[in-house]
Amino acid sequence: MTSAGRSVLLSASAVALLAVAGCSASDAATVAVPSPPPEQAALCAALHKELPKTVGGEKRTDPEPTSDLTAGWGDAAIVLRCGVPRPEKMNEATTGLEANGVDWMVEERAAGPRFTTTYREAYVEVTMDERYAHDATPLADLADAVRKTVPVTVEIP
Repeated sequence: MTSAGRSVLLSASAVALLAVAGCSASDAATVAVPSPPPEQAALCAALHKELPKTVGGEKRTDPEPTSDLTAGWGDAAIVLRCGVPRPEKMNEATTGLEANGVDWMVEERAAGPRFTTTYREAYVEVTMDERYAHDATPLADLADAVRKTVPVTVEIP
């Protein structure tokens, strides 16, 4: 192969590599990053360090923009946001569940369920796509990290 041929081949390879890298970066899910008070942000940063590499069998794929307040698994199949405001629905009688020692409020949505921790010093929200419409088991995978880093505010007997 001539040097001109090698240059063309190398250039084509570089363009292909950049195209693949560009696609993977732009394909990341985008989520709104919460703006909690500093005390809650510190709890969320601690939580971020403890989050598992897999949840519900999905590999960790954090959304954009990168933040200690957000995490994701399975290309946005499961998205966690820490330090969200207290949901208005908590003022109403709502459905709740307990997963491995963490209490969650449940909100049914067309896009899939949304769960928000209750009785914790920071609210942790987990949204799941429609594949998890009737499956809250990924919350069990998150429970250890939440229990370890976000203290309870009220003990429920």
